[in-house]
Amino acid sequence: MMDLRPVGYVIGLMVMALGLAMVFPLLLDIAESRGEWTVFAQSSILTVLIGGLVALACRNGVQPGLTIQQTFLLTTGLWVVLPVFGALPFMLGESDLRFVDAFFEAMSGLTTTGGTVINGLDTLPQGLLLWRGLMQWLGGIGIIIVAMVFLPELRVGGMQLFKAEAFDTFGKILPRATEIASRISVIYLAMTMMCVAAYMLAGMSTFDATVHAMTTISTGGMANYDASFGAIDPAGEYVASVFMALAALPFVRFVQMTAGTARPLLVDPQVRGFLMTIFVIVMIMTLWRFVQQGDPSEQVFRESLFNTISIMTGTGYASENYMTWGPLPIAVIFFTGLIGGCAGSTSCSIKIFRYQLLFASIRVQMSRIRMPHGIFIPRYAGRAVDDDVLSSVMSFFVFFVVSLGVMAVLLSFTGLDFVTSISGAAAALGNIGPGLGDTIGPAGNYAPLNDSAKWILSASMLIGRLELLAVYAIFTISFWRS
Repeated sequence: MMDLRPVGYVIGLMVMALGLAMVFPLLLDIAESRGEWTVFAQSSILTVLIGGLVALACRNGVQPGLTIQQTFLLTTGLWVVLPVFGALPFMLGESDLRFVDAFFEAMSGLTTTGGTVINGLDTLPQGLLLWRGLMQWLGGIGIIIVAMVFLPELRVGGMQLFKAEAFDTFGKILPRATEIASRISVIYLAMTMMCVAAYMLAGMSTFDATVHAMTTISTGGMANYDASFGAIDPAGEYVASVFMALAALPFVRFVQMTAGTARPLLVDPQVRGFLMTIFVIVMIMTLWRFVQQGDPSEQVFRESLFNTISIMTGTGYASENYMTWGPLPIAVIFFTGLIGGCAGSTSCSIKIFRYQLLFASIRVQMSRIRMPHGIFIPRYAGRAVDDDVLSSVMSFFVFFVVSLGVMAVLLSFTGLDFVTSISGAAAALGNIGPGLGDTIGPAGNYAPLNDSAKWILSASMLIGRLELLAVYAIFTISFWRS
């Protein structure tokens, strides 16, 4: 029988850490003098107490490494348990959300999806706004560690391709994760501080700059205003565009840059593919709007740039209701959200490298058709790609498409229209944030949806954030027998 104590111990410690993080919005609420600090005091004490008890109860089962089964359970269990406790301030605070809404908000925050069920963000206590940003910031760095340590070990979705990029775990997951986390954390914090400074130079207040920097670097997209970036000065859109793009690049390349070499970043096919894709899509959107509106203005380019990067990186900010731009931009935005950023970043969705491997495989197959006796090997970054990596990538594509269809059908069963169902499933599974249409589009939010739809979307956010197969694996009989 599988020993669950090592999993429980780590989850307990992470729950305690989440409870301790509640001290920051608590102190801010004290400074704001709105009497909301007791909400975070109660939530923090309860979260730390329960997390501590679980960790103590499982402490005698701690071991130097985890088995593959334990690792699967840990990666999924963390993102199931943490939103339960992250939801407490939303239920006890001024937002006064029911559990289903509070859980949706916390899951959206920790998975850096960015969809919200809260109306009246402009008048919320600063502590709650900071908590939304802090959850996304913590979720962002958390998913980097998962993508660089756990998923390559679990051979999920082709992520094993990056197993030896800069850190070789050799099966010793937890000890190695500590070393990786320490390096990444310094860079992550430094990028956040630079983003805060840039936002302040663009005219934001210190509070707005801090919260938006957290949700930008995490590519989370939870803003402090109902109008999202529509309430921010135009200069802020350029700042956000730069840092959203940076946060969607592989963080391992930044680690290598700090070691004195920028070449890996410059020659990385992911980075080049990501930036080229952004350039092409922005040009298409800008030219379309120039032709349709007859207004070749800086505003049109800025809005096209900002909203394209926001959707492609899965950040989910919106500065404009792009549902009014016309049918082509709407279609482009939908499919842009299904591209994503680079592996090992805070970005989400399918990710650039999988498309590159897919196209490499297609090219090889076409070459074999033309020359049946030739020997053709798919390559990535100059290296031959193993069959198990290609198989893993193909499996991911199949599971993603099937999951998208299943989630859309389930949402339609709850009474949602086709556009809301398909775009909501894509926005949740791809951790993008806003969907399409009047309800969950850039001018709306997820509050009007029924409870069943919110639970389906919450599950989709979890599944998408952990690359699908890491979650699906634990529901197989063979997983529990091995």
